[in-house]
Amino acid sequence: MPLVDLLAEDLRCLERMEMSLHPGLNVISGPNGAGKTSILEAAFLLGRGRSFRTRSSERLIRLGAPRAIAFGRTSTHSVGVEVQRGSGQASATTRAKVNGAFVSSLAELTQAFPVQVIDPEVLDLVNGGATGRRRWLDWSVFHVEPGFGEHWARYARALKQRNAAVRAGAGPDALVVWDRELAASGEPMARARARHFLELEPALGAAQDSLLGFRVALSWSSGWDRERSLAEALQGAQTHDVSRGTTSVGPHRADLRLRVGHRAAREVLSRGQQKLLALALVLAQLELMQSTHQIRPTVLIDDPAAELDNFRLASVIQRVRALETQLVVTTLSPESSLFGAPDRVFQVGQGRVQTL
Repeated sequence: MPLVDLLAEDLRCLERMEMSLHPGLNVISGPNGAGKTSILEAAFLLGRGRSFRTRSSERLIRLGAPRAIAFGRTSTHSVGVEVQRGSGQASATTRAKVNGAFVSSLAELTQAFPVQVIDPEVLDLVNGGATGRRRWLDWSVFHVEPGFGEHWARYARALKQRNAAVRAGAGPDALVVWDRELAASGEPMARARARHFLELEPALGAAQDSLLGFRVALSWSSGWDRERSLAEALQGAQTHDVSRGTTSVGPHRADLRLRVGHRAAREVLSRGQQKLLALALVLAQLELMQSTHQIRPTVLIDDPAAELDNFRLASVIQRVRALETQLVVTTLSPESSLFGAPDRVFQVGQGRVQTL
């Protein structure tokens, strides 16, 4: 479901921006600092409820403005997201609507507008923390595993409550209710992730062969010792968790392990190889969603040539073009034809967008 229209107000340097997108290849050109990446952020916000550039939603709001707004339409949904600046020491708050109705969780945006981004920081999937790798897998699990979103939201609520309890020094009797809730939602979460990762493995191998020329060993860790149930693992960790003030086992500790021999991939691979491995993860995921599940997300591509030699860039471009999905690509030059002849070209300057 490609994005048809996109509007942003007071988002980064964009005071007000409107554009009508083509279902094929869209190229956004302009000098550095003109707002090209901010347009991609606005589109990403519609499908994820957050930025791909910062953890602080308040940074999305234009200087001096009280809030930032993104609004978009696909063929089946309208999606609106507002980021409201916090008052005093309060953090920014984010609210979203799908087809005019407020969503109970920002995770619901994933179903309304599937969107993925490829940017220069994609290599964080390899050299960054586990949170990014969980988000990478969960995004497609939301689409292909019915009920995963409900379990995910239930688990997140229970985890917040259990963490508050362990920080308060709660004993076993007080924790048992939250342990029961975490186990009830966390076990099906873990099974859904494991099933989907198994489904992904052939595509991940093929993408590595194409881009890297060799394979890195990939394995999914559930976040606790699977020789025990999650309920047993939580009970066994209670004393440790109270002493540390946090829940140490469960799906929120899951991770994708990437290894070359006996060492972590980030310790062995060059920066360019790390980026290629990260691209293999993202492209394999997109290819599986399209070929097996008939889901074609909008793909946002920021600065595609960064840190790749011409040979590897050509391999990446070939796989991206084969996706047959909506692409929105930023570039310095409106004449860029990396991904073929654009269907629509936009020029950005001083926070404004013009269709060429």
